Amino acid sequence: MDFDFTWVLLGFPIAFTLGWLASRLDLRQLRIENRQAPKAYFRGLNFLLNEQQDQAIDAFIEAVQNDPDTSELHFALGNLFRRRGEYERAVRVHEHLMSRGDLTQPERDRAQHALALDFLKAGLLDRAELALRKLEGTSYEEEARLARLSIYERSRDWDHATEIAGKLDSSSQGSFSNRQAHYLCEQAQAAAASGAPEQALESLELAVALAPASPRPLIDLAKLQTQQGQHAAAFASLRKLAQNAPQALPLAAGLLVNIAQQGGQQAAALELLKTSYAQLPSLDLLDAIIRLDSGASETRQWYGQHLEREASLVAASKWIAGEQLGNEQQRGLLQRALDKATKPLLRYRCAACGFEATQHFWHCPGCQAWDSYPARRIEEL
Repeated sequence: MDFDFTWVLLGFPIAFTLGWLASRLDLRQLRIENRQAPKAYFRGLNFLLNEQQDQAIDAFIEAVQNDPDTSELHFALGNLFRRRGEYERAVRVHEHLMSRGDLTQPERDRAQHALALDFLKAGLLDRAELALRKLEGTSYEEEARLARLSIYERSRDWDHATEIAGKLDSSSQGSFSNRQAHYLCEQAQAAAASGAPEQALESLELAVALAPASPRPLIDLAKLQTQQGQHAAAFASLRKLAQNAPQALPLAAGLLVNIAQQGGQQAAALELLKTSYAQLPSLDLLDAIIRLDSGASETRQWYGQHLEREASLVAASKWIAGEQLGNEQQRGLLQRALDKATKPLLRYRCAACGFEATQHFWHCPGCQAWDSYPARRIEEL
């Protein structure tokens, strides 16, 4: 049977035509997809700029579905989820990124950092700390260390906090010596509470050496020395406080009076308090002076002199308490009214977040800032 070449001749044009049509269809589809992805991306960006996060997320999800290999879209989507508080979805996006094998090392480090932030914002501190550890040796190393330091402070893990602060102290993040001194003071408190005063003393002496101008180590050291009956050493610690950090002496004024009375150094303490008060007037210093230099007439004279230097409702209330009034029956009512008015003024306020408390904090319970509480109360600020 002879082979008919007519069908071959007819088949070539048909095959060519079909192939050409298929290629055109594929090219058209590719162009459509390539146009859809940028359009969805820019639409999402526009929504984001207009603070329409719900619409922006929908647009970015569409863009990611059209072009799943684009890492920037994943980062944008994950960050949006985190900002909205949808931490589980943010984690899934960044973990999907981490599972890809085509990521460059900088992109992988960036995804690891984003994942750590997801855990941190979600309050999953253990997982956040583990994710942050993996950023050692990367361009995110210092940021990761700062985040880990915050985690250790919140969990009161002072050993690890001291270690990280030491590493940061040798970097470009500034000095962390004051922060390290606080950690040592916290460790000293724990040691003293557990019945290890020698270990507490060692930690406090190390804190003083590390940050000589920091007031807390000297105050805590004086308290510990007083508990051990070392009144002369405690007085020397507070004298050093007056020299190195005179603005903080009001915080230890009452302690200084107790030490002086127990150690028989009232005259030296009174001289130290008067000198400090002349330089930086404070009601706490004034109250301590009056305790050592008591007497009804002297007390009113001291408060009167303070009023000449500074307008103070608290000082006025204490001055009036010793004044002879024309109507003595109204004295109690007047004094109660003044005490009620001055009570809110006898509080400390955090300079960072404004949190107020009746006691002084070295570490703000509101914003977690260190040394944010001035030594002076609200009225004196």
